[in-house]
Amino acid sequence: MHDARLLLELGDEAVRRLARRGYALDLAGLEALSSRRAAAIGRVDELRAESKRAAAEVGKAAKGGSPSADVDALKDRARELKEQIRRAEDEVEAAEAALRDLLLSIPNLPSADAPDGDSDADAVEVRRVGDPPAFGFTPRDHVEIGEATGILDFGRAAKLSGARFSVARGPGATLERAIASFFLALHTGRHGYTEFSVPYLVTGETMTGTGQLPKFAEDLFRTGTGDRDLWLIPTAEVPLTALHAGEILETETLPRAYTSWTPCFRSEAGSYGRDTRGILRLHQFSKVELVRVCAAEDSPAELELMLGHAETCLQELGLAYRVVRLAAGDMGFNAQLTYDIEVWLPSQGTYREISSCSDCGTFQARRSGIRSKDARGGRGQVATLNGSGLPIGRTMAAILEQCQAEDGSVTLPEVLVPHAGFRRLLPDGSTE
Repeated sequence: MHDARLLLELGDEAVRRLARRGYALDLAGLEALSSRRAAAIGRVDELRAESKRAAAEVGKAAKGGSPSADVDALKDRARELKEQIRRAEDEVEAAEAALRDLLLSIPNLPSADAPDGDSDADAVEVRRVGDPPAFGFTPRDHVEIGEATGILDFGRAAKLSGARFSVARGPGATLERAIASFFLALHTGRHGYTEFSVPYLVTGETMTGTGQLPKFAEDLFRTGTGDRDLWLIPTAEVPLTALHAGEILETETLPRAYTSWTPCFRSEAGSYGRDTRGILRLHQFSKVELVRVCAAEDSPAELELMLGHAETCLQELGLAYRVVRLAAGDMGFNAQLTYDIEVWLPSQGTYREISSCSDCGTFQARRSGIRSKDARGGRGQVATLNGSGLPIGRTMAAILEQCQAEDGSVTLPEVLVPHAGFRRLLPDGSTE
């Protein structure tokens, strides 16, 4: 969450920067709410001071033998002041709630390194890695390959849960597990991440701290029982980042690098008609997530480091991809700078997003109450970063498409063979 004072100090600069994201900051409204809160707090302080004096006068009058009528009048005044304090405290609470609601709705300030624009067409290509495979035949998409071999079953998934779900069978389920196992081994063994197993249901406070609520409520799945109200995680970024909510971290323990393989649940509101074929955009999918927590000033370097970790997944798999820097108006709500990694899909003849790596600066840490202190007790701010490293379904789709042969078989990348236990998926769904 933003610091209202900082936004007001930035003034027109904050308005300009947020306008790059398509957000119109009401600076006058923010200042009015901030002033209302300050005035309410000042009024409470004044009344408490007056109440303290009134209580002293009551005691002095009673001890000094003042007429009972005078003492009673002083007591009435003391009671009235307590009631005024209660009403003034209610006003403070209302003013703080209104200010908080406004601040929670304001997206992160974009970095100057984010290009102008508001769509993927405005992204700036950073690099391309690997050559897209050339086929002497018309490549099939992952849906055709998956259904022909029997490793993907969308019909039965629809019977179970409706549209936008998938069932993986036999070698398909094995391949999903192999991909996740490879990614986790890579990130924990080579990249230094600590693996976590985290809850898939979290509180509204957790969702708010990491920026999913209140803005994206319609994109989330919600459940509950009795008096418990919980949300299904849209990504492991949520519980991994919130592990340290309300905590003060020792500076010398930073950066911290966490990873987790979890299911992710998204309603994908507003995305109907886009990537609805196959396993590119499902309501439930699994993903290996990367989260880093560092000193605020180190976040640019940490973003480049994490981006490299996500890229390594594709490099090890031998899949062609490219990296783009997203435009300011096309970034996620929490991000100040985002790189997308896009993998080549032969059936579409283009690159499609497979990972987003974002520097959130201090935005999520402020909302979640995560701070740091050094050995001398000096307080500091921390930054959070997150990235996909990588989603299992989209990686599987890219492997099926980039590694296919004309006879309908698929040869796995060599690094997956020890995890999968087979080298080739044959046209009849068997393996060797």
